[in-house]
Amino acid sequence: MDWQVTRTGQFELGGRTVRAALGKGGITEASDKREGDGATPLGRYALRRVLFRADRGDLPETALPVRAIRPDDGWCDDPADPAYNRPVRKPYPASHEDLWREDGLYDLVLVLGHNDDPPVPGAGSAIFLHCKRGDYEPTQGCIALDPQDVRTLLAAARPGDTLTIA
Repeated sequence: MDWQVTRTGQFELGGRTVRAALGKGGITEASDKREGDGATPLGRYALRRVLFRADRGDLPETALPVRAIRPDDGWCDDPADPAYNRPVRKPYPASHEDLWREDGLYDLVLVLGHNDDPPVPGAGSAIFLHCKRGDYEPTQGCIALDPQDVRTLLAAARPGDTLTIA
């Protein structure tokens, strides 16, 4: 299945349309995406795997690969590092994002296949679908849904599915 989110933040989910938060830097062509620009890249991306906080909720129902986030999990966002746009273990010497967050955004994370096969340094890292903040506040370039909508998506998602940002 190809899941779809529009540039206006509408996400088609099981026959209904739900609200989605997008990047504070707006929407950009994938070829124009740059590290730190806060933009959500247009394109079609494979649904890679699910990460979740086991201390904050049950194992999500899904056919996708799943792993619990640990306190030492990070994601490298340093374009000069060989692990760019890859998971890393903290402490890590290069710049990285913490996956173990206190704000609940990463209680459920769907890793999208943006700039990962292979990663191009500086073309954007850590483009995820995750839980929303507040009243759908803008993200750093990710897509964010209500946590229940994330669970609904994960339950229906299958290996080989994609997400199109159009």
